[in-house]
Amino acid sequence: ISAKTGFHIRELKEKISTLLPKDVNGTPIVSDLISPNDFVVLVVPMDSSAPKGRLILPQQQTIRDILDANAKAVVVKENQLAEQLVNLKEPPALVVTDSQVFAKADRAVPKEIPLTSFSILMARQKGNLSGLAAGAKAVENLKPGDKVLIAEACTHVCQAEDIGRVKIPAWLNKKVGGELDYEWYTGDSFPEDVSAYQLVIHCGACMINRRAMLSRQRKCAEAGVPIVNYGVLISYLHGIMGRAMSPMQDN
Repeated sequence: ISAKTGFHIRELKEKISTLLPKDVNGTPIVSDLISPNDFVVLVVPMDSSAPKGRLILPQQQTIRDILDANAKAVVVKENQLAEQLVNLKEPPALVVTDSQVFAKADRAVPKEIPLTSFSILMARQKGNLSGLAAGAKAVENLKPGDKVLIAEACTHVCQAEDIGRVKIPAWLNKKVGGELDYEWYTGDSFPEDVSAYQLVIHCGACMINRRAMLSRQRKCAEAGVPIVNYGVLISYLHGIMGRAMSPMQDN
């Protein structure tokens, strides 16, 4: 290898990564942020993009992790959140919301109650959260016409209210003040060369493991391209990233 020319540096990093513990998803989703018997309120909207007859994987996994911690999960839709908070005998230790309704949850949840999202919890479990938070701030450097990659680790039928195809582009275009040039990659596909993009936006990564997500983050870092995930980006665009990240920082 050569640090001077970069020869075989990528291969060296890959070899080092194989020395990681086999349990690459060892970071809990939420159980290390709560205590036994705590209440955790989960906000799960049921719009047209929600799958029929089931919850999405991050929601299922979060409920299981709460129960494994001997805590209590209360699941509500966004229009039931304020009422549920009033009805609880004691304030919840944490409220976890779907990122799509971050703004509504922020208004409904008193400031003294910690608030975050499923996607941000997944970002912490699957990737480098501080790196993704830094990527959100790159939005300030975007201008109309810039190329943006939106990467989704799963494949699904696009719905009218799709978060990655409709909502995030609309919010970003409004922030930038014009149309950005979007490209989408789904499933296992991810470009070898990301240098043409000014920003990479990644999903919550529930369908890939930590090593794969870190590899994608590393590829972006080597190309000097900022990367952020859905939940972190949405909290930033709504001006509540500090609040949404604080449950992890306080732990």
